[in-house]
Amino acid sequence: MFENLQERLGKTLKNISGRGRLTEDNIKDTLREVRMAFLEADVALPVVREFVKQVKERAVGVEVTKSLSPGQVFIKIVREELEKAMGEANEELSLNAQPPAVVMMAGLQGAGKTTSVAKLAKFLKERKKKSVLVVSADVYRPAAIKQLETLATEVDVGFFPSDISQKPVDIATAAISHAKKKFIDVVLVDTAGRLHVDSDMMDEIKDLHKAINPIETLFVVDAMTGQDAANTAKAFDEALPLTGVILTKTDGDARGGAALSIRHITGKPIKFMGVGERTDALEPFHPDRIASRILGMGDVLSLIEEVEMKVDKEQAAKVAEKVFKGAGFTLDDFADQLKQMKNMGGMMSMLDKLPGMANLPDAVKGQMGDKTFVQMEAIISSMTKQERARPEIIKGSRKKRIAAGSGTQVQEINKLLKQFTQMQKMMKKMKGKGGMQKMMRGMKGMLPPGMMGGGGPKF
Repeated sequence: MFENLQERLGKTLKNISGRGRLTEDNIKDTLREVRMAFLEADVALPVVREFVKQVKERAVGVEVTKSLSPGQVFIKIVREELEKAMGEANEELSLNAQPPAVVMMAGLQGAGKTTSVAKLAKFLKERKKKSVLVVSADVYRPAAIKQLETLATEVDVGFFPSDISQKPVDIATAAISHAKKKFIDVVLVDTAGRLHVDSDMMDEIKDLHKAINPIETLFVVDAMTGQDAANTAKAFDEALPLTGVILTKTDGDARGGAALSIRHITGKPIKFMGVGERTDALEPFHPDRIASRILGMGDVLSLIEEVEMKVDKEQAAKVAEKVFKGAGFTLDDFADQLKQMKNMGGMMSMLDKLPGMANLPDAVKGQMGDKTFVQMEAIISSMTKQERARPEIIKGSRKKRIAAGSGTQVQEINKLLKQFTQMQKMMKKMKGKGGMQKMMRGMKGMLPPGMMGGGGPKF
């Protein structure tokens, strides 16, 4: 998300640098460009007006300190105003209630509501150590009930059965009663969606809300609908006392208008965002980190949290110990590293959170896509145990066999072996005194200019 806005703002904010003072004249053009960048990102007009007004008020007349350039002062102001527009800080779910804490999910059909219920259940179970029960009160779509049951099994949480002959209120109250008897911490109630906001739907969901009195009422909305997402959220908020928003499909939205509009239009915080189809692809929404991403400064904190959660530390420790003992880094170890990266959503998901990644050429990004990783895994899987342990024996006829087995070309085999050899050399440099510094220097030579040592984009 935010690729278009990030690129446009990056170019725009470069123009303000090199001035000794920020005045109305020299920031006028920049603000016009910022305004256009926001409108192109499908940010709601009232939000754009307020944002530009606030930045202008704060920026005009600001003296540049000795340690900062005008560009940096301006970027700092833009960043702080971006954070303010999106809510300043992450607002966690309020689950401090007599168990079970009831969370109701509302939204339009196709927004990803049922999937979000499963993602949230997994998040609460794994990160918050809560016992969770999920229930579907969508009596209009039997497939939705079956889908939730399948997802509940996948994420290993409790599922309360329901069917289309029952009333939504009866289903939800029975599930809550069951959770009380079983001492379950949280009940997530999935509700029926519609293709548009209609009065019957609103009346039904109001009755359900009144009957179960949830501690959290979350509106699930598709980020791809841009500022319309904010308007739909407002319509729901007028009918229900919403406590927050889950923004889905953010991995498919390059604009980011919904994220920047929702808080201003509804007054409700975005609590989570869906960043992919997998059940672990749900992230708490941190406005400060998102503002950093928009301005090309990366989101290292989220990356560290992801590594903490998803990397197999035991396996990583074994590989490190093996390398330090001089046992070498094999293609089997390389395959393990690829699997770990896949668990974290792929290489691009990781790289998007690093500073300066917006400056990477498209050709380089193309080489780091998930498709490349799947291909590399297929190539290694097509090798024999002996070949994975001693890649130097992989010559002409072996390469042809591996290419045929993995559905690739011999050139791709050569490319993988070259990358592996480079990685092996870096691992060897890690041994002994100052090993990490040597390895980082080696990596610097392999990456495009400005990627290491220079931090984010140059303004």
